[in-house]
Amino acid sequence: MSTLIVFLPPRDPAVPSQEWQLPEMPFVLIDKGGRKERAGRAGLAFLPRASTTVLIVAARDVLMLAATLPPLKGPRLKQALPNIVEDQLIQDAATCHIALDPQPLESGARVLAVIDRGWFRFIVEAFSAAGHRSLRAVPVTRCLPAPAAAVPAAELEPALADANAAAAPAGAPPSPASPALAASLIAEPQAVVAALLGAVGETAPAILAETATGTVPAPLTPNDPRVEVAIARGALGEGLAVPASMLASTLSALAGGRAFELFELTGLPGSEPRLDAPAPYGTHVTASATAAALPFENLARAALDCRFDLCQFEFESRPWRLDRATIRRLRWPIALIAASIVAAIVGANVQWYMLARERDALNAQMTELLLNAFPKTAAVLDPPAQMKSQLERLRLAAGQMSPDDFLSLASRLAASLGSLPVNGIAALDYHDRRLELTFKPNVSADPDFLTRLAQHGLAGQFDSNTGKWTIRNRSAQ
Repeated sequence: MSTLIVFLPPRDPAVPSQEWQLPEMPFVLIDKGGRKERAGRAGLAFLPRASTTVLIVAARDVLMLAATLPPLKGPRLKQALPNIVEDQLIQDAATCHIALDPQPLESGARVLAVIDRGWFRFIVEAFSAAGHRSLRAVPVTRCLPAPAAAVPAAELEPALADANAAAAPAGAPPSPASPALAASLIAEPQAVVAALLGAVGETAPAILAETATGTVPAPLTPNDPRVEVAIARGALGEGLAVPASMLASTLSALAGGRAFELFELTGLPGSEPRLDAPAPYGTHVTASATAAALPFENLARAALDCRFDLCQFEFESRPWRLDRATIRRLRWPIALIAASIVAAIVGANVQWYMLARERDALNAQMTELLLNAFPKTAAVLDPPAQMKSQLERLRLAAGQMSPDDFLSLASRLAASLGSLPVNGIAALDYHDRRLELTFKPNVSADPDFLTRLAQHGLAGQFDSNTGKWTIRNRSAQ
């Protein structure tokens, strides 16, 4: 079974829902043996088909929260989830889709992934209409590498400050990161993993940077690209778009003086090196080193191993669901099956009609033959049996011996004994046109006895309960 992993773009908050479109997306196609078959960038209609499609959802679109859930299941739990997270959301909780992590935390709390319901429904329906029936969706923060050799943020403070000052435009005041996000990170004991996932598209609304006093907003430099940043803190995570010149100060504030590890997504299909390609965004973070490389294939394989599926409740993947898209896709196979069934029924009835006519013709021919031979026959019920009975009567009237008579059966039995002694027969009875033969206790029939009976037109059957042989005319069976 092959698997297609697709990296979804983040939702642009400046675009209304009726104008949503999916651009060309990077993908990796992996066969059932785990080997990469294809990799590239394509629109939704040109993505390769696979048994399972895994969607990597952008970090900005998914909010990961930890909460203690009531002991509910199924639809009742789904109804209770908006009430649990509504105090932590700016958006109306009723317009959000909330998914549960199947693996609880050590404290017993569960991780909830919150995503805009309209955007998620648009993605799922778009891929389903394109023929991707078995869907899984995983947050990109669950695909980041685990922290290994993190560097304390306090040791990077001087280099981060120098890099921020060097990267900022002339005359622009420094811009610290959001105090709320920094405070939330400081409160968490997990190590921080940050990943730079590439530049943000140009259609997002303009971002205003605050001055040092926080009173005078100043627009960012038009040529300053913004970078997608995914941050994982243990099982939780979030995402944001940060101007490239402010990566240093933002990550420093988000780290909150604790250790963090930085990665930059590389090997993204469609972003091959060019002469005019920008420098790696990791150079904006520290002046002495760049961020560790995170190949896109590694990110895709981590998504393949991730067990947190956002397609839950009404978005649960049902590959054989008989909706309109499925029926439209299967209309030709269904029509072919229906035509085959109709053809089979018509063919069976035509053949039955032909055989019935042939049977009636044979019965009429046998009846005509019986009536021509024996015109005094009053009623014709079974022409073959009546013809046989009439022939037996004629044979007896002519003084001929019938094959079922005692003398005929006994003479052929005597010829069939072969090496068996004649005085070895203990009893020989005749009734119902058959012989019942009993040998003496010291005499038994040899294996060729049945063969000799068949050669003389007889059939024999041995009854182990009575020890008798039943001999009858072979043509009378």
